[in-house]
Amino acid sequence: MKLGFIVNPIAGMGGKVGLKGTDGKEVLEKARQLGAYPEAPEKAKKALKILISLIDQIEIITCPGSMGEDEATQLGFKSIIIGDRKTNVGPEDTEEAASKMLEMGVDLLLFAGGDGTARNIYNVIGDKLPAIGIPAGVKIHSAVYANHPRSAGEVALKYLKGELKTIREAEVMDIDEEAYREGQVTAKLYGYMKVPYERQLVQSLKAGRPEQEESARKSIADRIVSEMEPDIFYIIGSGTSTRPIMEKLGLPNTLLGIDIVKNKKLVASDVGEKDILKIINGKKAKIIVTVIGGQGYIFGRGNQQLSGNVIKMVGKDNIRIIATKNKIISLGGQPILVDTGDDEVNKMFNRYMRILTSYNEEIIYKVKGL
Repeated sequence: MKLGFIVNPIAGMGGKVGLKGTDGKEVLEKARQLGAYPEAPEKAKKALKILISLIDQIEIITCPGSMGEDEATQLGFKSIIIGDRKTNVGPEDTEEAASKMLEMGVDLLLFAGGDGTARNIYNVIGDKLPAIGIPAGVKIHSAVYANHPRSAGEVALKYLKGELKTIREAEVMDIDEEAYREGQVTAKLYGYMKVPYERQLVQSLKAGRPEQEESARKSIADRIVSEMEPDIFYIIGSGTSTRPIMEKLGLPNTLLGIDIVKNKKLVASDVGEKDILKIINGKKAKIIVTVIGGQGYIFGRGNQQLSGNVIKMVGKDNIRIIATKNKIISLGGQPILVDTGDDEVNKMFNRYMRILTSYNEEIIYKVKGL
């Protein structure tokens, strides 16, 4: 069996520093200046580690250095390396690797990245071979990704062992990052890839928001504002569900970023992880976060600024989850998910938590750390 293995080492670097992606050399350089570091390689290793039981039965075709070779070698896999080692990795390198793997007839393509990476892969393979993504980017709207790096490894393992036979056509989505940084979400469907599918392991396409839910969001905002206590920092998560809170306070809102409020006044807007930690250090703080419709994440998708370190400092009991009833119904009974990249923090959420669904209503719902 041949496994294609591609890692986009810069995927997700812009998340914790509040850049909402790493498309483009200028943005990548800015992320590095702000202290961002590659996290995709470690996430890729978590997935590949699941396949160690097949170490003598599979042939890994991968790329030089941090694009796959390093991760495979560190886990003891012997690999066939294609292409030349490069200092700077770009989307063209991902596409070139995918093209060679298609020619070599890999049985499955396992790749780590975000929506941009999925789009690069799709540009080459289309629906010609099955693939599964290891979530490592900031904005993961596409349905070609597993819900956690380990889940991607489990999907690959079951597929290569012949235990997982269901293949579905999954959407490849991407958004305009420049518009995204300005608070505008313009998602585009680029096509469909074939993905080995198991509901518990593979994430769904991010759901849009029905306009009729606006009144429910305003009701939730009224409750949150009424609960606000003096001298406490409120870290307001990203998304359209939290925007009415800032509107109720009469404050500017970073739709796709993180804002901090204290005494109903804006302390800081569009902050990164380091800014948050500096502002709340030694102070009492609470996080207001919403659920991504259709996918169910509260941490780890589009809000990496709310990192494991931030959550530890705030404390799990100071996290307020908000979501309309329709958004919860869209999960189809699946748990709300947490994927911070920190296993210790993820485990903190393996419990039932209160979800505020309107001014006077809350529900108890299962949360799962991945």
